[in-house]
Amino acid sequence: MTRPMTSLVLAVSDADVVHVAVQMLWVTAKVCAPILMVSLAVGFGMSLLQSVTQLQDATLTFVPKLIGVALVIVFAGNWMLGELSAFTTMMFDLIPTLLRDN
Repeated sequence: MTRPMTSLVLAVSDADVVHVAVQMLWVTAKVCAPILMVSLAVGFGMSLLQSVTQLQDATLTFVPKLIGVALVIVFAGNWMLGELSAFTTMMFDLIPTLLRDN
């Protein structure tokens, strides 16, 4: 036996989409900020050192940045994972409220 097709239309409002997008961008900025700040600071410090010593090697900044980013992930990785897990849980909790009948 085949089941009859129902014409149930579920819609998400524009305000809901904007709210979810703003929350997503905010969590992304919070999670990426430590890595970007350390990478920026190490890159600036290394370029300053290269300018002072007149040592122009493009690969010289790679290893210190890699070490800095690895240290940030070691020390802040637990917090980052917690933020992403909380956001994912919030999104799954929002599904029933976002999908409502027209």
